[in-house]
Amino acid sequence: MYAWEISDQLLQLKQDVESCYFAAQTMKMKIQTSFYEAVKKVLLLALAIADLALQMASWKGCVHTLIEKYSNDVSSMPFLIEILTVLPEEVHSRSLRIGANRRSEIIEDLAYYSTTVVTLLVTCAEKSGHDEKMFIKVFRCLGSWFNLGVLDNNFMASNQLLMILFQVLQRDETSTNLHEAASDCVCSALYAIENLAVHMPLAMQLFQGVLSLETAYHMAVAREDLDKVLNYCRIFTELSETFLEMTVRTPGQGMGDLRTLELLLICAGHPQYEVVEISFNFWYRLGENLYKMNDPALHRVFKPYIQRLLHSLARHCQLDPDHVSILPFRIFLFLHMKDSNHSNTSHFFLVLIAFVQ
Repeated sequence: MYAWEISDQLLQLKQDVESCYFAAQTMKMKIQTSFYEAVKKVLLLALAIADLALQMASWKGCVHTLIEKYSNDVSSMPFLIEILTVLPEEVHSRSLRIGANRRSEIIEDLAYYSTTVVTLLVTCAEKSGHDEKMFIKVFRCLGSWFNLGVLDNNFMASNQLLMILFQVLQRDETSTNLHEAASDCVCSALYAIENLAVHMPLAMQLFQGVLSLETAYHMAVAREDLDKVLNYCRIFTELSETFLEMTVRTPGQGMGDLRTLELLLICAGHPQYEVVEISFNFWYRLGENLYKMNDPALHRVFKPYIQRLLHSLARHCQLDPDHVSILPFRIFLFLHMKDSNHSNTSHFFLVLIAFVQ
């Protein structure tokens, strides 16, 4: 680590040509052979390059240039992926003083090269073997591009990387860090396809992929792996949020498949309150939609699911037999409302969910 600091100091002092040449050569060698000794500096350098590319209007096709220059060097691949991760993230950065026209130009440019980036990520994932750190970088990068909303819908729907992503989430031996990175990526993908009419092919693949995670969720529960349980619940909730409109409009048909609600109710049965709490916003939005539509036939469809949720929440409110302190006000109000006779189930449900948030 001292070589980095000494070389940097010599370059800043600029005492003579010989010392600057020596420092520059040392820095070059360290970058080529031991670049990841300075992890924070890697991120700062990646951010600097990304910001330069965004502000330098004359640098056309920056993504293509970077991939062409660094993709053939295995040792440079982690740094290249770091740049490709922060580049989309910096597009909407408030610290960069770029105008709306320039920002639109950048987004168009990134959209044009997005398939090239995903192809590179597929290659990295396939060649990384059991390199967990590389997989984490790949998923973080993919999530960053999903968040920007420039990935081609049809290309991603049939892409190998999507299959790899769900395979990682299905494996029981996946580490906590890798599992979190994969979960974040799936959530980003689901958030990016909220306009289902435009993203139907990708939406169908993500829908089936998430449904396949139910067994993995039960395995995480059996192993008492709360981190993974929370990740699965985040994914299930994001799926339900994305398909909410379809669920209400055509319940039990196509993308309105009510298995999304079943997944959330399975999570609601987990003994830890923080698991079910993740889904509260969805249940509130569902109740709000049903209340506004005021359709008795629709209410009958969803009533059993709402009742099961209320029963799960009631169990979370139960006190231990040896509990001797005063009943918390939130639990008291919940139990009082649960026992009262409300004619408008949807309104009661809205009040309840708003309250427990």
